[in-house]
Amino acid sequence: MSTKVALIHDWLVANAGAEKVLAAIHELYPQAPVYTLVSDPRAVAELDLDGLVRNSFLQRWPQATKRYQAYLPFMPFAVEQFDLREYEVIISSSHAVAKGAMTRADQLHIAYIHTPVRYAWDLYYEYLREARLTKGLKAFLARVVLHYLRLWDRVSADRVDYLVANSHYVARRVWKTWRREADVIYPPVDISRFRCAPAKGDYFLSAGRLVAYKKVDVVVEAFNSLKLPLVVIGEGPELERLKRVAGPNITFLGRQPDEVVADYMARARALVFAADEDFGIVPVEVQAAGTPVIAYGKGGVRETVIGVSEEIAPEEATGLFFYEQAPEAVAEAVRRFLKLEGRFRPGVLRSNSERFSRERFLREFGDYVSRKWEEFAGARRG
Repeated sequence: MSTKVALIHDWLVANAGAEKVLAAIHELYPQAPVYTLVSDPRAVAELDLDGLVRNSFLQRWPQATKRYQAYLPFMPFAVEQFDLREYEVIISSSHAVAKGAMTRADQLHIAYIHTPVRYAWDLYYEYLREARLTKGLKAFLARVVLHYLRLWDRVSADRVDYLVANSHYVARRVWKTWRREADVIYPPVDISRFRCAPAKGDYFLSAGRLVAYKKVDVVVEAFNSLKLPLVVIGEGPELERLKRVAGPNITFLGRQPDEVVADYMARARALVFAADEDFGIVPVEVQAAGTPVIAYGKGGVRETVIGVSEEIAPEEATGLFFYEQAPEAVAEAVRRFLKLEGRFRPGVLRSNSERFSRERFLREFGDYVSRKWEEFAGARRG
């Protein structure tokens, strides 16, 4: 495209799944600046965006990259201050407020939606409980802020010309929340980093950010009872609490380099995944490494994992599901897996992961933007 493109992302403080999507989109439009509320220099460097990031005024506030979530009441206002007048196409990568940027009628805005703001909508009550905001003045103020965030979130969704969801699961929530149709383009997974191991180790694996909604505590409790080896890779606010309750059969490795993570994924007996994720990159990555998935059967994982069922034998499957985020359900699923373990085929696992490759995303998303721009520009001329 010869048009002038700008990218918008909520915040750049880590290199997680949403940021990997942003990096892929930027590969399509390498000259495009990236507007974001706050950014951490380390994350910017890892994403190869040096010199291209434009921060909001929140960047100048105290501890902006560490306490950015405390500035949530100001985020809608901040994203509306981005001056995007010189661009013809605006692409936002949004799981919070990025889609709410102000554009003119002659500018095309496509929003890639990782999720509607979960703590304002479907995780509202869980968020208040986990943040200990169930009573008192702080709780009342938090509820008021989230109420107005919901109002703004709904209104700002109508500013976007086209919505793209990262899974059919998210597309259904987009419709429920905003009453807008969303096309679906699965996010990119760099499956080229992964290889099947010649032999498996004796451990199960949990990998990802250690935050409450990931339910790693449920996995830890299950393995406390199973007494089987579990390796936990990742860092986050839940790490120290998980260490305190974990038995001696559970090993915490913290954050690890990509090559180390890939090696552990390839040699694990299975990934145990208890989160209700919008898409879930980690389950796709372990399949690329020839490792099956034991997953909570809700969310994006239902679109990325082929579960064993009456119709699907283990030889054709890539994992199995449990249906309650409880230690007993996880433990029972692991026991079922042990009976089927030798029947999963690494080639089937790898082949399934290829449906979500980075190359496929670049082709599909690039074609989508070009097509929508041609339609938009044609209608504008007409």
